Amino acid sequence: MPGVRIVVLALVAGMLIGHEAAAQEFVSPKNANHGGTRIGLFGFGVRGGVDFRRSAQLVLGTTLDIGDLFSNRLRLRPSAEVGLFNGPHTYVGNFELLWRFTADEEVATPYIGGGLGVAGRDGCGTDPRCPGLWVNTVFGFELRYRSTFNWLIEYHGMDRMRRHRLYIGLTTRRGN
Repeated sequence: MPGVRIVVLALVAGMLIGHEAAAQEFVSPKNANHGGTRIGLFGFGVRGGVDFRRSAQLVLGTTLDIGDLFSNRLRLRPSAEVGLFNGPHTYVGNFELLWRFTADEEVATPYIGGGLGVAGRDGCGTDPRCPGLWVNTVFGFELRYRSTFNWLIEYHGMDRMRRHRLYIGLTTRRGN
């Protein structure tokens, strides 16, 4: 199965690139305890994974941590993803709200969330149903990797659970 080999090689390459990126020691903003809303760029992440509905299509993406609502545990996170190989290329832009169960300083930080995505694909201009508006759910956790980076492992149930994506990646840490 050449498609599966490509996915595995891409994930290994992403981990190696992430290891090199960690050497740059991004300094994230301090995470003071607060109870209000804050908007700004507090972090970013990169990830790779598999879309199981699209015959193990490789998915690459990036995320931004752009703020808190009411608490430092309720996060705003837009993201963009591109699906490659095994069928038409897909493109998704998401805007999600995540609830983090623990503080950023913990070794593992689980989270859940949901949001909306705008999805398209190659040949979208000829389909009146494209681009589509998707309702997404998110479940994942971050594991401490370095003082400024976390590993990210995440499941995305997309398009009202019609599509399933699993990701692994690196994200910057707050609260150092």
